[in-house]
This record gives sequence, structure tokens and C-alpha cells, in this order.
Amino acid sequence: MFKRHTLAAALFLTGALLTPPIQSAFAGSESSPLVTITYPTGARVHAELADTPQKRSRGLMFREQIAPDAGMLFRFEEAGEWSFWMKNTKVALDILWIGPDKKIAYIEENVPPCRQDPCPEYKPSKEALYALELPAGSVKREKLATGMKLAFELPKQR
Repeated sequence: MFKRHTLAAALFLTGALLTPPIQSAFAGSESSPLVTITYPTGARVHAELADTPQKRSRGLMFREQIAPDAGMLFRFEEAGEWSFWMKNTKVALDILWIGPDKKIAYIEENVPPCRQDPCPEYKPSKEALYALELPAGSVKREKLATGMKLAFELPKQR
């Protein structure tokens, strides 16, 4: 889940508590377009697009499971050292921070669900314009590393 300063906490308190838990890997994707991301090996993942403050705040909260070829791509308005936390996230994740050039800038593997309060934050050491959350183990399985370029096209902004 995305967090920058207190924005995520405020959005969580105002909106996420009112939303019922999502059970399916792509539940709710009707309002979140899917983006196909191609790894350097040619393997693909289908990621929901989190491109608004509300979608970024909600992230993959409450998901019971995520398919091996599914994830969530966070798109930010500007590059930054965007931090994430795992509040109300039920599955472990790999998080990739991706630069404007679509190269992996930083990786955090096997980030566990939060079981304490406050939740720890995970932050890159480099600026990123995107972040990609994947099921834990995806980085090892796909042999992903910093510096690798991912291929994806974002839908046109309205």
C-alpha cells in the first residue's frame, strides 16, 4: 500500500474502512484498467493500475490472494522516494520501484503483512515514478534485478 506523509492514513480512514474486503485477484478492476507488463525474459504480468490517490491508498488491501501473474502498478504524478506500508494487506509482496525510464530502480522482496502498529514503512533509496507490487517470490522466480527495463504502455489519461 502506498503511503507518503499522512495522505494514505487520511484516505484510509475516510474511505477504505467503508469498502468491503476484496477477495478476487482482480476484483474491482472494472474501475482500474489492467496494464500488461513484460519482463526482460518475455514473461508478462497483468497489473491493476493505481493512478489516483484513492487507488494508491487502497492498494492491494484485503486481498486474500494474488494470482502469480497479477499485481498492481502505482503511477505517481512525479518521481520521488515513495514509501509503502502493508496495513490491512493479507499477503506478502515483492515491491519494485521503477524510474521514469521504466528501469527497476529499487527492489524490496518478501515484504510481510503488517502485524504491528504502527506498520513499518518500505522506501527506496532512489526516486521512482512507478511502483509495482507483485506476489512474494515473483522477483526470484522471474530473476528480476535493479537496472532491468520493463515494457508497458499506460492507458491515455482522461
